Amino acid sequence: MQLSRFDIPSFFFNLTVDGSIDEKINNFIKPAVDALGEVIFYKPFASAGFDMPLVVMWLILGALFFTVYMGFINLRGVKHAVDLIKGKYDKPGDKGEVSHFQALVTALSGTVGLGNIAGVAVAISIGGPGATFWIIVAGFLGMSSKFVECTLGVKYRKINALGEVSGGPMYYLSEGLNKKGFPKLGKFLAALFAILCVGGSFGGGNMFQANQSFAQLANVFPVFNGFGFVYGIFLALLVGIVIIGGIKKIASVTDKMVPFMVGLYVLTSVYIILMNIQNIGAAFSAIFNGAFTADGISGGVVGVLIVGFKRAAFSNEAGVGSAAIAHSAVKTDHPISEGIVSLLEPFVDTIVVCTMTALVLVFTGFASDTNGMEGSALTSAAFSSVVPWFKYILLITIVLFAFSTMISWSYYGMKAFTFLFGNNRKMENLYKLIFLGFVVIGSSASLGAVIDFSDMMILAMGFPNILGLYFMAGEVKADMKSYFAKVKSGEIARHK
Repeated sequence: MQLSRFDIPSFFFNLTVDGSIDEKINNFIKPAVDALGEVIFYKPFASAGFDMPLVVMWLILGALFFTVYMGFINLRGVKHAVDLIKGKYDKPGDKGEVSHFQALVTALSGTVGLGNIAGVAVAISIGGPGATFWIIVAGFLGMSSKFVECTLGVKYRKINALGEVSGGPMYYLSEGLNKKGFPKLGKFLAALFAILCVGGSFGGGNMFQANQSFAQLANVFPVFNGFGFVYGIFLALLVGIVIIGGIKKIASVTDKMVPFMVGLYVLTSVYIILMNIQNIGAAFSAIFNGAFTADGISGGVVGVLIVGFKRAAFSNEAGVGSAAIAHSAVKTDHPISEGIVSLLEPFVDTIVVCTMTALVLVFTGFASDTNGMEGSALTSAAFSSVVPWFKYILLITIVLFAFSTMISWSYYGMKAFTFLFGNNRKMENLYKLIFLGFVVIGSSASLGAVIDFSDMMILAMGFPNILGLYFMAGEVKADMKSYFAKVKSGEIARHK
């Protein structure tokens, strides 16, 4: 049975229900993904039995350094962060485009996505229940990286005559390192980051989301198998409607969608955990024993640690620099305040949402017996094992997660694209058109090719970003001390 042909390039002709278009797209991108992977996921100590990719080591060591150097701000700043998103320190007339809360949920919508559902399932299917522990540790450390990068995102942002904000690593790498006497290094790192960010927006921020949301749709309704291309066109139309409006439109959608979708997912997960409460002892034992005494699973303890850190880094993007682009649009005159707000991202994304996914898999027994399933299909099976119709709730959640991630990453990618090619409407529209094309490609490609490309682009953003953060950590620490001194003295006043 043939579908009707469309008047589009010959590469997309002959769309059939047997998935031939999906196979063509996968064959087209896989060789490039494999070649790039050899470079980005280089393992410098593989010969010594330490199989961690350099990029993951780079992100985790950076997060550990910032945690210690900033005096465990990931613990000290949480209460103040909650007060800030409640608006207790807001001032009328602050420059920017969105509130603290809107900036947080926009950035969260870019991180709370299929990485929390499909990515965690991938980690546990490879590394076993013990990967959960290292996911949580990575999320805790990542809070400090977020604090540093989002503070700098606001500090070095650019605001045009219309009040529109452009910010993120592209700007603090070029401007901040120039101020420190390294102008050429700053320009190089900014350009490299922007190139990788555009790639990341097409990969993890787009293709991975479209791919796994369609996989769940086809899993729940098998009649859709082979129609990934058609689903991609429909999803691209919905995404296009939102992203045309820019950051204010994106924020107005995410500040309603994110609390709903996170709440729905967490409540459903808690219900499943409570229904299996008799397994609580065995579940936590499997998590802790697997974290420290794993034998033969993904190379033992080190292998479990690696897969946990890797999936956590992909999920919360701490140290990657992407969230700094969204946070730079906040209405504030105190960059540190937004850095503190950003602490909550890895907490919600990784410590809460990723942990919920992991616990559902462990409590229902699917962490130890995957039955050959992977990604979102594995999580769906775990949900359905408790209440069969929960798979429909998960489907709704996955589609919302995917949609919100895509609209936020379209903004990140657009800002990086216009930094490289000109900050004007023509370049913005060109980027959006390309982005929507990748929605269609992602819906049709295989999970393996998509997740590899996603990891490569997004995690590689951490190379230039973390290097720049090391150079500027001292000024962030000085600004942090000054800010808290002003809060304590009442110079930065809290509203009653």
